[in-house]
Amino acid sequence: MAGKLYIVPTPVGNLDDMTIWAVKVLQEADLILAEDTRTSSVLLKHYDIHKPLQSHHKFNEHQTVQLVKDRILGGLNVALVSDAGTPGISDPGFLLARTCAEEGIEVQTLPGATACIPALVSSGLPCDRFVFEGFLPQKKGRQTRLLELAEEERTMVFYESPYRLVKTLDQFMQFFGEDRPCSVAREISKVHEEHRRGTLAQVADWFREHEPKGEIVIVVGGVPPVKAAKKKRYDPTEEEG
Repeated sequence: MAGKLYIVPTPVGNLDDMTIWAVKVLQEADLILAEDTRTSSVLLKHYDIHKPLQSHHKFNEHQTVQLVKDRILGGLNVALVSDAGTPGISDPGFLLARTCAEEGIEVQTLPGATACIPALVSSGLPCDRFVFEGFLPQKKGRQTRLLELAEEERTMVFYESPYRLVKTLDQFMQFFGEDRPCSVAREISKVHEEHRRGTLAQVADWFREHEPKGEIVIVVGGVPPVKAAKKKRYDPTEEEG
């Protein structure tokens, strides 16, 4: 009888981000796949979990995914964790989940920690409809994507490095306008958690004067409803007759 693949969220900051269910699954798993075994070892030691640990990250997942699939088909229950947050969200996980799902293996993802949702809800921007962009391309395709997003009406959520934050905010001003509302969340679920809200210009000026550190989530408002309503859309019927 085949085993199961469990996708287990881990803390994005506070170790208490772990759910009771997540701890139980890791305690009972036959094998734990970790993005970085050194990082995950600290978490497992904290919760007194002693299970076989295997490296599974973006540089080796294409080579290991079939082997992991075969081990699950052979009856092992495997848990996948990343360094922080929910695997698959800007972290390794998609390829293994898809491979197992296509093979008919049960894939169960536990609810739990992720940085994007707390940042979005705390931003004060509309969160009933939003688009998660993760990390934008650093070079090729970046401007094309920003041009497309300049017309996006939903709230947008991005991940960014603290070293590129100011440059990215400057680019957002260029494509979205200086007065577009935004919120930058830093160090979610950690001691020095911070949310800086305002226009893109105001927030960019703040971080020019205060060097950002830690994990960064940028939340940007979509095209204002009035502007969106004024956008002229191509209607092929206008050319008829």
